[in-house]
Amino acid sequence: MRVLVGQNFSRLRQKAGLTQEEVAERSGFSQQFISGLERGHRNPTVVSIFELTQAIGAEPIDLFQSID
Repeated sequence: MRVLVGQNFSRLRQKAGLTQEEVAERSGFSQQFISGLERGHRNPTVVSIFELTQAIGAEPIDLFQSID
């Protein structure tokens, strides 16, 4: 699940045309946290998922959907 969330976040961030640094500025999370999330090394909380998706203009549910 962590890998799926990370892959989806990375895809959506890039689709929004944002760098990890820009998301860090918008969200208040560090670039290192975002990098770890995208690599599937972080286990984000519900609150962090909400705040991060707000920063990239996505919905929290978007992080949990499988892309085939």
